[in-house]
Amino acid sequence: MTVSITETSFLQIIFLICLTFVPLQAKLDSHYYDRTCSQVENIIFETVRNASNHDPKVPARILRMFFHDCFIRGCDASVLLDSTPENKAEKDGPPNISVRSFYVIDEAKAKLEAACPLSVSCADIIAIAARDVVTMSGGPYWNVLKGRKDGRVSKANETINLPAPSFNTIQLIQSFAERGLGVKDLVALSGGHSLGFSHCSSFEARIRNFSSSHYVDPSMNGEFAENLGQKCPKGRRDHNAGEFLDSTASTFDNDYYIRLLAGKGVFGSDQALFGDYRTRWIVESFSRDKDLFFKEFKASMVKLGNVGVIEDGEVRLNCRVVN
Repeated sequence: MTVSITETSFLQIIFLICLTFVPLQAKLDSHYYDRTCSQVENIIFETVRNASNHDPKVPARILRMFFHDCFIRGCDASVLLDSTPENKAEKDGPPNISVRSFYVIDEAKAKLEAACPLSVSCADIIAIAARDVVTMSGGPYWNVLKGRKDGRVSKANETINLPAPSFNTIQLIQSFAERGLGVKDLVALSGGHSLGFSHCSSFEARIRNFSSSHYVDPSMNGEFAENLGQKCPKGRRDHNAGEFLDSTASTFDNDYYIRLLAGKGVFGSDQALFGDYRTRWIVESFSRDKDLFFKEFKASMVKLGNVGVIEDGEVRLNCRVVN
């Protein structure tokens, strides 16, 4: 007896085969821990608040930690893994040396393991903590989608894929697009620089010997450049010297965008947003309307939190090592 396969059946078989090789992506839900760890958000918030009260640098570092985690392998807490003799991990890559405050995530994880063992992933802790530092600094609140799993791979050399402070708008748009994020997401998420500080090395090339025709980056306000030059003199010995990324660095607001209009962006990548027609109008809109910025920032943080989430990972017992 001859068995024939119709064209429709053949296509169905091919479709099922293709599904077999598609990486599983976790489905996130804001109520993910309602039954398994209902106190998860309170535990993380209290931990982050106490740490921030003792060290005002914590909010900016936690927010940056979330960005840097999601931009490499997706939001999988790979940034938390320690290096081993056989492998140099992300946290020891050049862009992450100054992130620090990993101890805050460790403390939250220890409390969560005591309250609800093997339930809450380290990736979710970072996502919730990032929301909390924004909110407690005067910024918006949003429901964090949860259910991420922790990755098992972390490589320092992959941190080269993080957007650099010297990127132009073309490079920034491409970098964000590779992660499924659009131009509006780029401008909104750059507003995370409302919290933060930069060491001189990240912007020094803009304030002296910028090019053969300009000693200082011409897009930078002259008085501001002179002020930065005084804080970052040639041959300085103070490796902690630098500048806050906006004038209200402990408050999450739209001052960052107002400063871009005045040519006072610290990073070249910041100021570039005002120099390109594709992003300038968004910068101007956010500078005029803080509520609009907050609305778009919330939406973009939710999108960022969905980047590269995995279903076949694990829930680490210790955020620094794989199980």
